[in-house]
Amino acid sequence: MSGRARVLADGSPSSRLDRALYRLERAFALLGGLAIFSLMFLAVFSVSGRNFFNAPLPGYVDWIEQAMPLIAFMGISYTQRDGGHIRMDILILRLRGRTLWAAELATSLAILALVGLMIWGSWTHFERSFDWNAPMWSRDSSMDIALPIWPAKLLAPVAFSVLFARLLLHVWIYARALWRGEPEPAGVPLVESAATTATRDALRSLGERT
Repeated sequence: MSGRARVLADGSPSSRLDRALYRLERAFALLGGLAIFSLMFLAVFSVSGRNFFNAPLPGYVDWIEQAMPLIAFMGISYTQRDGGHIRMDILILRLRGRTLWAAELATSLAILALVGLMIWGSWTHFERSFDWNAPMWSRDSSMDIALPIWPAKLLAPVAFSVLFARLLLHVWIYARALWRGEPEPAGVPLVESAATTATRDALRSLGERT
């Protein structure tokens, strides 16, 4: 199931951290959206130049290569916070209380370990491309107009680091909820059935229209 989940807010430190991190995540997601929007303009410019002036945009594929990490990675933590990643909730929806928080804690820890490895691997990949002593600080470049590739490679560990911080916060909140037996902790996406989510979204839509 995927979609925007319900996330509670209160005055606790974890909830304040959640809202502060969410502002950064929204900014990153906005950058990803602007990258998609920019590629549409580049496509129109390139196709128009080819058709009318026999002169397509130089390095069009190179610019797409630079923009792909923005599109692929910058919104990943934002989606995690809102519970928008696709996952199987058949079992989770049957759990309640400490059992539910234990399951969420276990999965969050597993994802945290995986993201940690991805940060290490993507940073190593960036280091192979970056060189302070090379022209434009780059050991490699794009095929057509020789754009340095290291800025695109740097975006992956940066985006994964934000996701790592989000997962650390989730682990803290789930562990506290498990310890205290909290019914609905603030700062994490709360699991809901598809029917409940659809009803809530419909009511919100009706409220916005009236």
